[in-house]
Amino acid sequence: MAGSVGSAGQGNYAAANAYLDALAEQRRADGLPATSIAWGAWAEAGLATEDLVADRLRRDGVVGMAPGLAISALQHALDQGDTALTVADIVWERLAAEFEAVRPGRFFDEIPEVRQLRAAAQAGPSAAAPITAGSSLAARLAGLSEAERGRAVLDLVRGQVAAVLGYAGSEAVEAGRAFKELGFDSLTAVDLRNRLNAATGLRLPATLVFDYPSATALADHLRTELLGLQSALPAASAVAPAVDDDPIAIVAMACRFPGGVRSPEELWQLLLSGGDAVVDFPTDRGWDLDSLFDDDPDKLGKVYTRKGAFLQGATRFDAAFFGISPREATAMDPQQRLLLETSWEAFERAGIDPAALRGSQAGVFIGTNGQDYISLLTEGQEGAEGHRLTGTATSVISGRLSYTFGLEGPAVSVD
Repeated sequence: MAGSVGSAGQGNYAAANAYLDALAEQRRADGLPATSIAWGAWAEAGLATEDLVADRLRRDGVVGMAPGLAISALQHALDQGDTALTVADIVWERLAAEFEAVRPGRFFDEIPEVRQLRAAAQAGPSAAAPITAGSSLAARLAGLSEAERGRAVLDLVRGQVAAVLGYAGSEAVEAGRAFKELGFDSLTAVDLRNRLNAATGLRLPATLVFDYPSATALADHLRTELLGLQSALPAASAVAPAVDDDPIAIVAMACRFPGGVRSPEELWQLLLSGGDAVVDFPTDRGWDLDSLFDDDPDKLGKVYTRKGAFLQGATRFDAAFFGISPREATAMDPQQRLLLETSWEAFERAGIDPAALRGSQAGVFIGTNGQDYISLLTEGQEGAEGHRLTGTATSVISGRLSYTFGLEGPAVSVD
């Protein structure tokens, strides 16, 4: 039925099925036999019985059909001689609400169950109905204290997020965690937007989870839209110390250098002592050092030295700390990993909670250059295709930091 009604995540499948419907119509117009039957989900066996797929369909109001009943419907359809029809078991309260969450439509005008639902909605909600939509939600919030409003909207957002992602409950949704880390993609992002449209009566953009990338940020935005409140997100001035009239002030720094340098203090000591940062080749990079070395400097594909200026601990990036999967971390240029680590340390050294700048106009400016890392991924790393572009493009480096810390000022990578 993807071609008849639409189905999230099945755009290509829907197009193919819609073509078959059109082919049947064309054949009938030409006086030739044709019947095209669009099916809903089957119960007991098949793809639609897999847990994730079945849960998704049920949330959209599509119930698995008992095979015996479905076969009877097939015979009935053939007996009637229709050209194109749909056979499905639908919970119209859900499907119609999902379908019309973005804008009113007339697609289901001839469905008796949908007409009844619309008539009931126009008659007004029952006394037992929850207050979840439009002006009713705004009126409910208006009667609450400031703290209660925040909790109510946050609970609404977390509940909808849990429903979209299939979590056990809203408690599983960390309020401050980025939606990307929770598992959102473009499809589930639109699903959440549609649900919140229906729950709030607002007209929210499809980019909602990217504009407000956590439950806390999104709840604050919804509260502002519903009640016209000032955003609760801290402005940059709320965390900035008093400064003089210097155009630039360096308040903190962090660094990584060869020779075991992991802090500005260690760099200063290395310089004062005249230390040597050249060391033996590291043994934690997966290199075959014996076959790599050859004392003939003209030997192709070999090196004729056993020492170099290497960063220690380059393999110890804590991907989970930054909400990054191991596969994506492997696909990331080491520059991106190092900058995430050192940026966090710079915040700590400045005495600034990294979360406090989320939503502020803080900018990120990175001097960077191309690396050979992409060639290593191309040659030997399987499963990195989905993250290779953003992981190795130098232009993405500044944006990676802005996204991770929620900074909304300029993000510029300079080659």
